[in-house]
Amino acid sequence: MAVTDSGSDDPKELERAAEVFADVRGRLFGIAYRMLGSAGEAEDLVQDVWLRWQGYDRSTVDNPAAFLATTITRLAINELQSARVRRETYVGPWLPEPVDTGADPYLGAERGEALSLAVLLLLERLSPTERAAYVLREAFDYPYPQIAEIVGLSEPAVRQLVSRARKRVLVERRAPVTPGAQRKLLTAFVAAARAGDLATLEELFAADVVSYSDGGGAARATRIPVVGATRVAKVIKAFAPRFWTGVEVAWGTVNGQPAALLSRDGEVFTVIAVSASERGIEQVMWMMNPAKLTAVAGGRRQESE
Repeated sequence: MAVTDSGSDDPKELERAAEVFADVRGRLFGIAYRMLGSAGEAEDLVQDVWLRWQGYDRSTVDNPAAFLATTITRLAINELQSARVRRETYVGPWLPEPVDTGADPYLGAERGEALSLAVLLLLERLSPTERAAYVLREAFDYPYPQIAEIVGLSEPAVRQLVSRARKRVLVERRAPVTPGAQRKLLTAFVAAARAGDLATLEELFAADVVSYSDGGGAARATRIPVVGATRVAKVIKAFAPRFWTGVEVAWGTVNGQPAALLSRDGEVFTVIAVSASERGIEQVMWMMNPAKLTAVAGGRRQESE
C-alpha cells in the first residue's frame, strides 16, 4: 500500500493517515507491550508513533504497516535500554504490568506467544535487540528478512538471536499446564492462601516454587523473592490474617491466562497469577504496585468468593 500525499494539514489526508494508523494500532501496542512489559509505557510509545506519523512525509512510505512497526520497535529498543537503568533502583521484585486480555482480546488475538507474565519475566534477561527479534518472530510471525531490516542486523544474525532466545525460554521454563488446569490450581491456591492452609499450599507447590511480590515501594510487599515450597507456604500463612481481611475475589483473564483480582472497598489492590507445570505451581506473582493495576482495575469479573 502506498500513501500518495505528504504529511500535510489537509483534513482528508490526515483522515487517511488516521485510518491507516488505526488499522495497525493494536499490533503496535502488542509489540511495544511485549517489549517493555508495561501497558502505560507501551501506550506512550504508540502515541509517539502517531505524532511522528502525522508529521512524516507519507508520500515516501510504500508500506505504512512495515514503516510503523519498524518505528515502534526501534523506539521500544531505546526505551527498554533506559527502562533497565530505572529498574536497577526499583524497590523489590519487578514484575510486568498485567493487562486484561478478557477486556482487550486483540492483544493476544494473532499469537499468544510472549504474552504470559512468566514469559515476559524471562524476556527481561534478553538484550533489547534480542527481545525485539524474539517478539517479532514468535508473537507476530514476521519473516526474518523484515526483522533484520527493522533491527538493523543481517538475516543470519537475526536467526541466531531468535534461536538463542527461544532456547533460553524453553530451557528456563517447564512445559505449562493447560489453561483449565492452571485455573484449578489458581483457585485452589487462593482458597488455601486465604485460609492459611499450610499443608494444602505445600501440596500445590513445586519444590522450588518462587513467590514474587511487586509493591514497587508503594504497597506493603516482600522485597525479595521467596523460594521453596515450605518457605513460601509459611510466609503466606503468616500474613493471611491481615492480608485477606475484607477482601473480595474476582476472576479475570490477564495476559491470556486466569488471574485472581483482589479488591477491598471496591478497589482492586492486588492481582495474583501463577505459572504451573505438571510438578505444580512454579511461580506465584503478586502484582500490588497501584501504578501497575490501572490496566486491569476496570476489568473485574463475577465475584466468586
